[in-house]
Amino acid sequence: MKHILTLAIALTAGFIGAFLFQSTQPSENIISDAPSYSTHPVAYTPSLVNTATMDFTAASAISTPSVVYITTVSANQNSNNWFDWYFNGNGNNFVAGSGSGVIFSHDGYIITNNHVIQRAEKIEVVHNKTTYQAKIIGTDPSSDLAVLKIEAENLPAITLGNSSLVKIGEWVLAVGNPFNLTSTVTAGIVSAKGRNINVVNSRFPIESFIQTDAAINPGNSGGALVNTKGELIGINTAILSQTGSYTGYGFSVPVDIVKKVVSDLIKYGVVQKAFIGVEVNEINSSIAKQLDLSSLDGTYVTYLQKDGAAEKAGLLKNDILLKLDEKIIESRSDFDEYIAYKSPGDKIKIAYKRNNTLKETYVTLTNEEGTNGIVKRELFSSTTLGADFSTIPKVEKDKMGLQNGVRIVNVRNGLISRLGLQEGFIITAINRAPVSDPNEVIRILENIRGQVIIEGIASNGARSFYQYYF
Repeated sequence: MKHILTLAIALTAGFIGAFLFQSTQPSENIISDAPSYSTHPVAYTPSLVNTATMDFTAASAISTPSVVYITTVSANQNSNNWFDWYFNGNGNNFVAGSGSGVIFSHDGYIITNNHVIQRAEKIEVVHNKTTYQAKIIGTDPSSDLAVLKIEAENLPAITLGNSSLVKIGEWVLAVGNPFNLTSTVTAGIVSAKGRNINVVNSRFPIESFIQTDAAINPGNSGGALVNTKGELIGINTAILSQTGSYTGYGFSVPVDIVKKVVSDLIKYGVVQKAFIGVEVNEINSSIAKQLDLSSLDGTYVTYLQKDGAAEKAGLLKNDILLKLDEKIIESRSDFDEYIAYKSPGDKIKIAYKRNNTLKETYVTLTNEEGTNGIVKRELFSSTTLGADFSTIPKVEKDKMGLQNGVRIVNVRNGLISRLGLQEGFIITAINRAPVSDPNEVIRILENIRGQVIIEGIASNGARSFYQYYF
């Protein structure tokens, strides 16, 4: 009897132990947020997001009505046959293009990329199967943004988010019209912020892109990058690809930059861009050794504009910039993005190091002419030449070491296109005579005969020389 009682107690204890052990094990149907650990020597792995539970329908429904389809007709600058020269071309002298745009306001202001509408002679915006003729309000090549206007009311303007609050790893949607497929939505995550990929063709580019793996393809340019609330956090601008199609990463202009650029273009027709008078670059171990630095923190001054705002505040070349106001600066994109939010006349505090000694100074930012006033950009147009012309800002002339010059902008179908002169080209001299006045350039080129020699600087900074006979 004693043995039977002992056996019964042992069996009961075994059953209870097995039950307690089983009850402490996680069910296969439960997704735990707790980290898992292993006795094997591997790195800690956080619990994974169950993508099957993600629902983007609300964000899609909110944002899709605010994204439009844009079509363009532009002069074909690659057409240089004899027919074009003598008859201005009536055949294949125009090319069609397309892209996306985002409704900024209920009364018809549209955001898109500058490269979507660049050189366009005709722009149409399609929304809800209705086609509108669009006019250009303003462009900003430095951020690759542009603002269009259509005559419409009660449009579904997109809700603006805050790109400074965007976190790496959060879910986002790209909304646009890739390959002429209207109202396409793709999902991904923010894979990086503050990316500088050297794709903006400007003397003073602003590149601090949001990087995402949401699929972005040709035709998505100018479309919306939105968060899971359907709020705009960026304008889709570029892809990193060897083929021209999506291969992993897309890049968007942060909405905080978009707000400043678009507001200025609507109000003034030109961005009231602030200049500090320096350019900076990242610090690596080689630079630290060269400059005898004790750390890799900050960025260092690579260019200092003579008599610019920074020089007047006491900064020198090779100074190490650590903070702008309270913003820690670790890269060129950090620096450019912070300055992009500012306007001429704003004063900022700079924390910097010189000879490994901490210093502070205050800088009053200027406009492109070195003053604090509102900049008004005047364009001089010629139908015969098929282009507009503008003067060169002081800050740009200082950087390039120029005393004079006239820039070609908005190239259309005309003589400038047939001569092979590209948009952005700066004419410094015609027949060896320096030029500074756009009206003078128009008058000379509209009436010149015989040999013509045009000297200037291409948009990539290369000095060029062209010779023609009329």
